Amino acid sequence: MTSRPFRITLVHPCVGRRVGMKRYMSTWKMQPIPPAMLAALTPADVDVQFYDDRLEKISYDEPTDLVAISVETYTARRAYQIASEYRRRGVPVVMGGFHATLCPQEVQRFCESIVIGEAEQVFAELIDDYRFGVPRAIYRSKNLIENLLVSPQRDIFRGKRYLPIQLVEFSRGCKFVCDFCAIQSAYQATHRCRPIDRVIEEVRRVKKPGQMIFFIDDNLTSNIDAAKELMRALIPLKIRWVSQCDISAAYDEEALSLMKRSGCQGVLVGFESLERSNLKTMNKGFNLMRGGPAEAIKNFQKHALRLYGTFVFGYDHDTEDSFSDIIEFAVSQGLFIAAFNHITPFPGTPLYQRLKDENRLCHEAWWLDENYHYGDVPFYPTNMSPESLSRLCIAARKEFYSCKNIIRRARKPVNHHDLWMLANYLAINLMHQFDVSGRDGLPLGDENWRGEITPAQQGGIPCLHFT
Repeated sequence: MTSRPFRITLVHPCVGRRVGMKRYMSTWKMQPIPPAMLAALTPADVDVQFYDDRLEKISYDEPTDLVAISVETYTARRAYQIASEYRRRGVPVVMGGFHATLCPQEVQRFCESIVIGEAEQVFAELIDDYRFGVPRAIYRSKNLIENLLVSPQRDIFRGKRYLPIQLVEFSRGCKFVCDFCAIQSAYQATHRCRPIDRVIEEVRRVKKPGQMIFFIDDNLTSNIDAAKELMRALIPLKIRWVSQCDISAAYDEEALSLMKRSGCQGVLVGFESLERSNLKTMNKGFNLMRGGPAEAIKNFQKHALRLYGTFVFGYDHDTEDSFSDIIEFAVSQGLFIAAFNHITPFPGTPLYQRLKDENRLCHEAWWLDENYHYGDVPFYPTNMSPESLSRLCIAARKEFYSCKNIIRRARKPVNHHDLWMLANYLAINLMHQFDVSGRDGLPLGDENWRGEITPAQQGGIPCLHFT
């Protein structure tokens, strides 16, 4: 019998599912770039198959030689469930991603090999080691990659139903050191840009009529000069795009003009709080520069740029009154959409360490607790109970996305600038309105799964090669 080529299975885990859950959160159905990057890094003579756990059932019995899973903190429990299923069938599992980089000792317990840091430097070597039967337990990138040359291999998405938006990476990381941010911890507060010609080539390849491009950068304008160069190159492409940036971009008239001319429809800005002491604690005092959020919003909207504002609650100067003040601010300012979340102490962040040192974590590894659900508060706030903080965040989202406030915000000229934008505004806000309750109480891990999470054997397991 002729043996087939070596096969790797890429799996993107969901956050979790309730028993009998039929629909996954619509707003979480964007194309997952990490497995597409791994597919691009895989040697050409290796067969690649891909399962998106949010959209389809994983065929655990499909022959494969190796499974690769990119793990985030919220998906860690589900990733370990999936790994246990493959391990029961004698298939080795490799894990990487932010959670693996920030919690390597934990993740290493549930996989045969772990990738710490960025995969570009080590993934092809890892696959060859498994092909030739000499895998290592740890693959660690030596340093942060300066030349971000790899583009995702998107053909793995073929036949899967994602939101009609195309994701493109221009840069990685952010120069700021916000205390709650796992990104700055993983990337050591650095910011690196891809060559602009590579980015433009990728945009040309993926753009589709009527679809938005989402630059998934953590902070597109962290290097404002590089961002301007990108925008100038985007102008001839006549695309619509969105991204994330910091508040300082609102005070650069050239940047705002280039955003608009290059097709930017709006940006996510982390306003986080209106309380000076909270912003100082989270290392975001710069949010109060030159008039603060209200002045920044005015400048963005002057250029017809819509705002996705994010706010977090649970810092030591927050009270129950903080919620009503911020909701009224977000509605009256005409934010296109907004997020109202409690702070989450992700492992590896200064926030996590501070709360741990103060004995304020409800559970140290809250993401593995069977009783923890999405939206639960895993720490003890100063001025309210964890349960009250969670309840108030949900109530804030319900209030902001109430029909009354959707209509009120729609009256802001920037949100009904043209019929296309008004239609998108209504569709996106109604989708968020549904997901306010749809994600509340979501378990971490699949409650339909009846297996047992099993650690990897000491020293790993043999590499199998199906024929």
